[in-house]
Amino acid sequence: MSLDAREGRFRSVAHRLVDTVDALPDEGGLAPFTRATGWLNSEPLTLQALRGRVVLVSFWTYTCVNWLRTLPYLRAWHAKYAAAGLTIVGVHTPEFGFEHDHANVAARVQALGVEYPVALDDDYGVWGDFANNYWPAVYLADASGRVRYHHFGEGDYEMTEMAIQQLLMAAGAPELDLGLVQPEARGLEVAADWSSLRSPETYPGYRQSSGFESENAGRYDRAFEYVIHPDLPRNRWDLGGEWVQTPDAAVSRQPGGRVAYAFHARDVSLVMGGPAGADPIGFRVLIDGRPPGEACGTDVDSRGHGVVDRQDTYQLIRTRDAIRDQLFEIEFDQAGVELYCFTFG
Repeated sequence: MSLDAREGRFRSVAHRLVDTVDALPDEGGLAPFTRATGWLNSEPLTLQALRGRVVLVSFWTYTCVNWLRTLPYLRAWHAKYAAAGLTIVGVHTPEFGFEHDHANVAARVQALGVEYPVALDDDYGVWGDFANNYWPAVYLADASGRVRYHHFGEGDYEMTEMAIQQLLMAAGAPELDLGLVQPEARGLEVAADWSSLRSPETYPGYRQSSGFESENAGRYDRAFEYVIHPDLPRNRWDLGGEWVQTPDAAVSRQPGGRVAYAFHARDVSLVMGGPAGADPIGFRVLIDGRPPGEACGTDVDSRGHGVVDRQDTYQLIRTRDAIRDQLFEIEFDQAGVELYCFTFG
């Protein structure tokens, strides 16, 4: 295509984007960030300081696998559009207690390559001001501070990016590359295989627990010696060894603590950690009684060995073969591990 033809096509597409921006609904004014409890990568941002820029607000918490799968797009949009007038504000609203630790959040921000501003929302103040209910959630505001688009959960990346482009063009941004980003995802950031996913997010803590074969309210908050039931049906799980089931986690009380989960999915991930400042805890993963081999996730080797050395989401299994019902097992070398949430992909 000639240069003149490309410029003509750009002008045509740009005019269509500006013409269609009025089709985006006005959802009200952008809520402020005044109730944030801290900031990373930025001084505190005010609505006045953001006036004139298109603002994308991303609600997240660092162990949320659903948000992690959106992160490649957030990074790519920040890299592509920040100079053209887009500001991404990541609002970190913690789900688990350890996600209130600012040192933990700062470490994950650096490790995950999050370079845009992050508002720390320990008390759910910003969450409440947005009347938000989801991780992840995106709210997109125009240059005058009006929310014009939102999306809850994963997906719709093309629609979100086109809305970004529309609002930037309407704000008078210089010529944009109107192609859509195609980021490369790895590890936990790879989208789920939705067509084969048959296992739900599962919390071992009794406040939200489901599928626990040995569930018994009389054992809550006290140590109990569990025995894993044989022949677990799909989406049932069980504990082996001495554990305490607390409102938010299952906590091992002796070396050799085990968990078994009958699942149907490509990926198995587990949010877990040790007590703050504890030594690393080794573990071993088995699938149908064998080491995972090529089905190992990014946080284990082919023999199934791994180490819990931080409070985070660990990818334990990524199946390369046909996806079917399988039995996942994990055993910990030492006491003290805290299990918060199984996720599947």
